[in-house]
Amino acid sequence: MAPNNQSESNAARVALRSTAEDMALKQATDFTWEATDEPHFSRRRAILAKYPQIRELFGVDHSTKYKVTLVVIAQILAAFLVKDLSWTAVVLLGWSFGGFANQFLNLAVHEITHNLAFEKPLYNRLFAIFIANPPLAIPSAVTFQKYHMEHHIYQGVEGIDMDIPTKWEGRTFDSNAKKLIWVFFQPLFYILRPISVKPKPFGVWELINWVNAITFNFLVVYFWGWKSLVYLLCASLLAMGYHPIAGHFIAEHYIFAKGYETYSYYGPLNALTLNVGYHNEHHDFPRIPGSRLPRLRKIAPEFYENLPHHYSWVKVIWEYIVDPTVGPYSRVMRKSSKHNKLD
Repeated sequence: MAPNNQSESNAARVALRSTAEDMALKQATDFTWEATDEPHFSRRRAILAKYPQIRELFGVDHSTKYKVTLVVIAQILAAFLVKDLSWTAVVLLGWSFGGFANQFLNLAVHEITHNLAFEKPLYNRLFAIFIANPPLAIPSAVTFQKYHMEHHIYQGVEGIDMDIPTKWEGRTFDSNAKKLIWVFFQPLFYILRPISVKPKPFGVWELINWVNAITFNFLVVYFWGWKSLVYLLCASLLAMGYHPIAGHFIAEHYIFAKGYETYSYYGPLNALTLNVGYHNEHHDFPRIPGSRLPRLRKIAPEFYENLPHHYSWVKVIWEYIVDPTVGPYSRVMRKSSKHNKLD
């Protein structure tokens, strides 16, 4: 995390770990427990009180569905083209080109989860299931929506926010070498943690999601072979571990500066990720689509410029591994939330 001008020097001092006291610390043996509520509700109210015009940024970004459709077409075409390549090429292309494409689609599902692609929630859900999700090769859209909204409403609340690692993860991956393993398998933890820790009833929409995904995968294998499906799986799973964009999973909420639990990223990869890096802004205003979050920050700069933030997701992964004070336990937890709604 580094400032881009002199006015952000105070934020830099807060963000950077430079004191002897910090360097002497060891990795935490428990989460950081807070009695206060998450910061986004109060900041949202304060910003709206000062800048009511921000409500004009709320609503659908109609360009999202066109961007998603283009990336889906590109991924399906890529899956076709790799069918006759070597297995090595399939894996490498899956991680590289496919990784950027499927990370975009994952984050598009996130955007669609907030009903920011269509006016009607039903259309958003259908688009996520039948268009955005299939190239991911994993039926995740409906399940993600169930848990992600709780992450917003109950940020950090014990037993509800499934974005936070389990205590088993904290105890097990407690060294730099073990964190190397954790980062690689992070996508599996991210996928399996909610359904193993807090399983929800398997509903009709999830059934539709699964049937559609399995049918798509079957057709890919039937017409093009296993290499095409492996390409898509590598694009989803390998690219959620060691990949430039995958740093956003760690950057968003892992504690890199004491006293802060959400962090934005203001680097160039926002252009490929629907501005998911504007994460403080997103949690403050989840009804604003990613394309308009930079305008939010421009309207209310005094609320964001002094918050610690990141400029490199690759650096985030590196710091997470080598910094002994950062690990799976580097998350803020609380027993309850006073504000359990989004407005």
